[in-house]
Parts: sequence; structure tokens; C-alpha cells
Amino acid sequence: MPRPRTYILRTLTAALVATATLTTPAVAAPAQDQAATPASRISWSACSDTEFEGMQCGTLRVPVDYAHPRAGSLTLALVRRPADDQAHRQGTLLLNNGAGGSSIEQLRLAMRIGFPSFAGAMSRNFDLVAVDPRGVGHSTPIRCTTPLKPAGVTHFPRNQQEFDTLVAHNRAFAADCLRENGPLVAHTDLTSTARDFEAVRTGLGENQLNWYGIHYSTLLGRTYAALHPGRLRTMVLDTALDDTTTPTERIRREAATAEEAFHRFTAWCAASTDCGLHDKDAAAEYDALVARANRTPIPTADGTRTLTGEDIRTATQDYLTLSGVTWPALAQAVVNAQAGDATDFTYQPDDTLDPVQVQIPACLDNPRPVTTFDQLTRLRKDLARISPHLGGAVRSWTALTGCLGWPLPAHPVAAGTPVHGAPPALIVQSTHQALAPHSAGLALAAQLPGSVVLSREGDDYSMFLLSGCVRDATNRYLVTRALPAPGTTCTD
Repeated sequence: MPRPRTYILRTLTAALVATATLTTPAVAAPAQDQAATPASRISWSACSDTEFEGMQCGTLRVPVDYAHPRAGSLTLALVRRPADDQAHRQGTLLLNNGAGGSSIEQLRLAMRIGFPSFAGAMSRNFDLVAVDPRGVGHSTPIRCTTPLKPAGVTHFPRNQQEFDTLVAHNRAFAADCLRENGPLVAHTDLTSTARDFEAVRTGLGENQLNWYGIHYSTLLGRTYAALHPGRLRTMVLDTALDDTTTPTERIRREAATAEEAFHRFTAWCAASTDCGLHDKDAAAEYDALVARANRTPIPTADGTRTLTGEDIRTATQDYLTLSGVTWPALAQAVVNAQAGDATDFTYQPDDTLDPVQVQIPACLDNPRPVTTFDQLTRLRKDLARISPHLGGAVRSWTALTGCLGWPLPAHPVAAGTPVHGAPPALIVQSTHQALAPHSAGLALAAQLPGSVVLSREGDDYSMFLLSGCVRDATNRYLVTRALPAPGTTCTD
């Protein structure tokens, strides 16, 4: 029996909190080996991590630079959960979380909320393989000693001096990352990461893979399909992104989408006693908190740092992504900050993401149309109009401003044309989502001929966990490759 949605959300909340305190990695990844020749086989052993009991943990060496495969290698970490029904096994389903996110820790969260008990055919018919992308988590990680955004640096500069300080810091941050990690920093782009998954397919001995990707890894799946036609049997893409427009237009659309999500949050607050701001004007309370923190930054409980209004706004978007989990948490974060403790705004609700490991691929994958203070000011004023509460403090804005002055060139993947050799995909897109507009699903479907967008009425992502309708459609597609009728909407 599928677990009730309230059960899933309640236990997911506990899992997200617990993830922040993990101390034992699922697998131990060797340090980057600059001289080793990459291996083609995955080295498997029984996982020692008790939460992955009965599963296999593996490592695979791949080139840092595929153009020079003998110049150095890195290690990918994998966890494999064998299909429950081996007699009717239909192959391998890759679970991946994209830029900056640990797929292994995503699998851990899924196991904690009893995922196999309600997953159906996904866990019954398929080996589930979680791979941490290059630079992330238990794979050879990128580690930088310089803070991504230290005190005194703003991503919303209001004069030339603040702009110059931001650019100088970005250059120093990049130089530090290059010094600490070598050429890996220059090769954590979409194309290099997609090639890693072809090495994984070969190492698994599979003729074709099945792909399950969320957010950034929807683009990763498309890129893999374009580079290796015919190697994907199915593609399930949850909360697709649209990279067919200009970077500045993407920021405008994301800012508008996040602002709409904020309005839906405040409407929920007015209607629900689960909101800690229920008896107040939530939008006004939030705006006043941001203004107060900009005047006098608010300390965290341990006294190690203080947060500005910009910091609070930047943390807000991720608090809008799961209505049953993160909306109550956002309201409580506001209440706590009003009382003088801004700790809740120092981390993202999804603790499988490493902001440093998100920023670096962003600088390699996206064109850089903004180079001057005047250009940035015009865009910032646009965003203030589009997004008066959040001020445009969304992921794509942070990606753009964090790449100002970046010393390595960008290598964007060409997008917009049909991908030949890709399977028709099942694209699951919320009608209201803080990370991506519903239209992004349609834009990605247009690049994957025969694909269908399954809409889900609501505000959430990671919808397989939350919606029985989405689970049923996903499992039917994985088993039979049959897609729902175009225009289908899930309402549970």
C-alpha cells in the first residue's frame, strides 16, 4: 500500500534534518589520482553503511579530461540496490541529482522514508543505481578553502566599488579552487559529467540505461542522450529546466516563478494554523525582517556569523519547494529570526546540495552576458520590479553574479534543437514551483521528440514521493514505455 502523503512529508522532514548530522559516508572515495589510467570496470563490495544493508557500494575511475584521458583520473562513487524481483528485472535505473547534489544521500533519504514499500515497479523491476557526479559528495569532491560568499561581499552590488569587490572575490575563489583541486575544476561541466555516465553504463555492462533525473539532471539527461544516442531506454525528468532562452531571460522567469510561489506561501499562511505567521500579514512580516537584517544583520544561535536581508532572501527560494514540509519551516524561520536567531537561514532545506559544487558547474555551463556594473544594475532593477519580496534572489541570479570575473571560459551545451536517438521522455512538472516554471517542461519536451509533460497541480518537486498519480504514471512508463495522454494533470 502506498504511504499517505502526510506520512511521507512528516518523515521526509525528519530525514532532511537528520542528513545534516551524517558523519559516515556511504563509500570512501580515493583522492584524485593525477597519473592513474582510468579503469573501465566498477569495483563493487558490500556496503558497510548500515542504512544501505543488502546493497553494493562501488567505485569507478574516469578521466578528469576526456580529451586527454591519461592525464589524470577521478573516482566516481556508486550505490546499487538490486531489483526486488530479479526474475523479472528490466535493467538499471540511474538516480542522479545533478550539479552539486549527492545522489547517494538522496537515496539515503528515500530509504529512510520507506521508499521500497511504496515505489512499486521502480524498485521491484529495476536495479537502482545512485551515482555521485564528479566533484560531489562521495565521488572525488571539489573542496575550496575560500568562502563562496564571505561577509562584505554582496551579490546585489549598488555601486561600482561593491561590484569590483565581488569580481575580485570571485577571481580569488576560483584561483583557490583551482589550486586545491587542479584541472577537475575546469571539467565539471555538463558534457564531462554526461560522459561519466557513459562510463558507468559500460561498467555496469548494460546495453541501455533508464534515467531518473531531478532539476539540473534533467538537462544532464538530455545532454547524455545527445552525446550517446540509443543508450537510454527511458527518461523520467522531474522539474525540468529550460536553457533554450538567454541567461538573463532565464533569471527573469525564475524570479517571477519564485515570487509567485512566495505569494502562494503567504496565502497558505493566512488560511492555515500550521503557519507560524497565521495571525499576521506574512508578506509584511517577511519584508520587515529583510529590511531589519539589512540595517543590522541578525546573528545565528552560535554567534559564528550574522545574516543580512540579502542572505535571508537568498535562502528563501529553497524553502518554497515542498509545500507540506518547507512552508511551515519557512514561517518558523521568520519567527525565529524576528526573535534574534537567524540560524535557519544559513542552510538550504536540501542538505544534499553543496553550494560550492553548484556554483562551479554554473560558471562552466552558462554564457556570461553581464560583465559590467551598469549591465548588472539594469537587470537588478528589472528583478526588483518582477520580484518585490524576494528581490530576484534566486539560484540563477547567484550563478550569474558568482561567475563575474571567473577566469575559466564557459562551454554551454547547445540547446533547443531536437535530440536524435533519445527515447520519448516522461516529464513531470508542477503547475506552481519555485525552482522552474511549468513552461520549462514544455521547452524540454520539444527537444525530445515524442515526449509528454505530465502536469501535477501543486507547488512541489520530487513528485514521485508525493503523488500516487505520478508514481502510477512513472511505473507504467518504466515498465511498458507507455506515456500518458498529452495534457494529463495529476491532482493528488
